[in-house]
Amino acid sequence: MDNNNNKRKNNMPNRMFIIITLLAALLIWYMGSMVVRQIEESTNIEITYDEFMDMLENGKIKSVEAQQDRIVIVPKEQPDTALGITYYTGYFTDFDLQEKLQEHKDVKYHAQVIDNRTTILDTIIQMVLPFVLIYVVMFFLFRAISKNSGGVMGVGKSNAKVYVQKQTGVSFKDVAGQEEAKESLTEIVDFLHNPAKYTRIGAKLPKGALLVGPPGTGKTLLAKAVAGEANVPFFSLSGSDFVEMFVGVGASRVRDLFKQAQQQAPCIIFIDEIDAIGKSRDSHYGGNDEREQTLNQLLANMDGFDSSKGLVILGATNRPEVLDKALLRPGRFDRRIIVDKPDLKGRIDILKVHAKNVLMHDSVDLEAIGRATPGAVGSDLANMINEAAILAVKKGRTVVTQDDLYESVEVVIAGKEKKDRILGDEEKRIVAYHEVGHALVTALMKHAEPVQKITIVPRTMGSLGYVMQVPEEEKYLMSQDELITRIVTLFGGRAAEKLVFGSVTTGASNDIEKATSLARAMVTQYGMSDKFGLIGLESVENRYLDGKPVMNCSDGTATEVDHEVIRILKECYDKAEELLAGNRDVLDRIAEYLISKETITGKEFMKIYNEVKGNGDLLEKEDGENSVEATTDKSTMTAEDNSSSMPKEDIEDKTEEKAKTDSEAEI
Repeated sequence: MDNNNNKRKNNMPNRMFIIITLLAALLIWYMGSMVVRQIEESTNIEITYDEFMDMLENGKIKSVEAQQDRIVIVPKEQPDTALGITYYTGYFTDFDLQEKLQEHKDVKYHAQVIDNRTTILDTIIQMVLPFVLIYVVMFFLFRAISKNSGGVMGVGKSNAKVYVQKQTGVSFKDVAGQEEAKESLTEIVDFLHNPAKYTRIGAKLPKGALLVGPPGTGKTLLAKAVAGEANVPFFSLSGSDFVEMFVGVGASRVRDLFKQAQQQAPCIIFIDEIDAIGKSRDSHYGGNDEREQTLNQLLANMDGFDSSKGLVILGATNRPEVLDKALLRPGRFDRRIIVDKPDLKGRIDILKVHAKNVLMHDSVDLEAIGRATPGAVGSDLANMINEAAILAVKKGRTVVTQDDLYESVEVVIAGKEKKDRILGDEEKRIVAYHEVGHALVTALMKHAEPVQKITIVPRTMGSLGYVMQVPEEEKYLMSQDELITRIVTLFGGRAAEKLVFGSVTTGASNDIEKATSLARAMVTQYGMSDKFGLIGLESVENRYLDGKPVMNCSDGTATEVDHEVIRILKECYDKAEELLAGNRDVLDRIAEYLISKETITGKEFMKIYNEVKGNGDLLEKEDGENSVEATTDKSTMTAEDNSSSMPKEDIEDKTEEKAKTDSEAEI
């Protein structure tokens, strides 16, 4: 009974298509006949017999034709249009009509000859030919419908791309920084090559593996590497390929995909962006019947195939929280492989992979670039290498130097220098004091990271200046003191403006936004507030995408949270003002030097600081002098945007804040 219902449902789109096609043809025929009728009515006008006689007497007629049921009159005067005008009138008892026509020598007249003879062949053609044409059309139409699992002109057929052996051109050697993910996938590939080694001990091949991680970390690249290593057919398609306007087509494509895969087993099926069809079926995320039917069919097929034949399903998504629970249970996707942002060693390995085909100078230090880009993913690092190569060509060099790599990091994160944007003297002073305010607070605070570069050269992504900080070591946790230091550093620019100029500008809007986000996370997520204690008031949605926090408390508690955040921010701003007011001489000296040079290194910054304050007041910042030169930090640098109008994203906004991600790490 269920099979009959399923067949009836699957045939519904085909029947609807036939009905719609026939109705459309009927409508087109009706509209066409209406148009023809209107044209005839506008060009063939009926007149009375006495009007016909008047036209004949006045010499206005060119020709007359006597047809079977009417007299057709062609006038001499015709309008300036492509279609001529004719008149017609009915027959009237007039025996003198022929004589009257003969009197007017310029009028041509004749009678229409009608042949009523018909042959047997004409009768057969008139009666049989329409039925033959309809039969031929319907035959091919039904053939197209019944072909390819019931799809109209192949709409129900799976359109997965099939790669065999190493057609993708990618292997595990081309994937770096994801050793754990590679290890999990290597086991699957080895199982496909040597199943007896695993079945001997009783192990079963995992039915599916789900690749989860932020965008750009290499999920699709890993899948292509599996295709290159597996040496078996590899079906690759996106989740959106199943979605169509016809209900039931997605489910039909799933059935056809698994049918093809079972015929070519052992093989691998890779569904990229699987959340397009795998979203939860509850009402929270919404949905439609077509997507739910497709998901149900996918679940049924994943349960129905025999894993001993060597059929493996790989899925990739950066939104695992929206996937249906039935899709994630063991027996369907048995493994969840996390493809996260690479650590320092992973970044260095990724840079080496992308740099192997680029001519590099012997002095290039990829480790320094990797250390300067925490939070960068594989696609970012690949783009940096490519930008460095392009920059080397523009400068007329045949190899990529370390300076090219440093510049490419800034280009990828902050954009190119805006050489046509010239700041006025007053704005230049404001930007300089703003950036030096950040840097000076960094030098005065105990838990801050060393300054590597200060610049007031505008960039295309909106920043008028920024301060670069490179961490001395890779860190995965941040203490409360370090978070407070980060907020105080963010307020250093605004405090410097207020202290020196007595007013403030719009340049600190991005600093305030980031400081507020950090302070709110301290209160609602990290349990770093004495007022609320160890209570989680916020949860993070789309952790691998925007990481948007969602409040999980009453409106009254949210109001108290706002008061606590305001208190933390005020204390941090007061601290920044106090530090800068006590070191006004250093602030003025470094700002004047920055105005004249526009860009200074961390070494120059610390040299002026030591000259004014003395070596004893260095506060353990000498390590900054030995760090790499002028590099950017994807997640820890405080690249401040000091725009005179509404500020845009600056360098630090290009990735998730390190303070947030590090504090979420599990111990």
